[in-house]
Amino acid sequence: MVEPETRKFRTLFLSDVHLGSKGAKATFLLDFLKYHDADTIYLVGDIVDGWRLRRSWHWPQEHNDIVQKLLRKSRKGARILYIAGNHDEFLRDFQGTHFGGIEVMDRTMHETADGRKFLVIHGDQFDVVVRNARHIAYLGDWAYDAALAINTIMNKVRRMLGLRYWSFSAWAKFRVKKAVNFIGSFQTVVSDEARRIGADGVICGHIHHATIEQIDGIEYINTGDWVESCTAIAEHHDGKMELISWTHLIGEKAGFAPVVKLEDKRPKAANAA
Repeated sequence: MVEPETRKFRTLFLSDVHLGSKGAKATFLLDFLKYHDADTIYLVGDIVDGWRLRRSWHWPQEHNDIVQKLLRKSRKGARILYIAGNHDEFLRDFQGTHFGGIEVMDRTMHETADGRKFLVIHGDQFDVVVRNARHIAYLGDWAYDAALAINTIMNKVRRMLGLRYWSFSAWAKFRVKKAVNFIGSFQTVVSDEARRIGADGVICGHIHHATIEQIDGIEYINTGDWVESCTAIAEHHDGKMELISWTHLIGEKAGFAPVVKLEDKRPKAANAA
């Protein structure tokens, strides 16, 4: 594989890594962190999967390596902010605490280089199922685990055939009408919260659907995840936001065509700004 270039940004936003789960794409994330750096790194929730760790302990060396990689970046001067999510909600009891230089909080406001203000929040606060029907959320989590298990088997076969990584669970989710409707509702509610507090946009995670788009005048940005799409959001030094799909990038570097191309849905004029 052709080596990717090393890139340095003003800010990186990552979420939904789910360390402690078998679905976490730890090796992909380690590679990503090797080639991407930033002055500030936001961990936008569900970095550690407390739900799964309570069911059964799974913590391989690669998961330790990710923690060590982030701590090393902190020691070298990067500011790292950890926004708690629903799978690592235990951290909400430690808001304002620093762990190895990593700041823990529930939400915050980020100002870009060009002066725009973004609410940064995991987003589970606006998920009615997670907030009010936890047993249904746990059932959905079990079904999601099953889909990820299919992912693992399918991609072992794809590797033997010389094919690149492809997410069955992401494909299935976006073929289900209710899932698509939920995503649309979630985007609207989170954008409304950003508007309510006077922000120009919102950066969140939770639903594992990476995108950059305008919703009624609010810039809605979702970081995606590291169990399916392996995506992150990067802020350049001029304030421009970029959606990075690591599996697509390394696939292209190796000479493979992407199976699904993630799109930046902002109007063309906004992209050029």
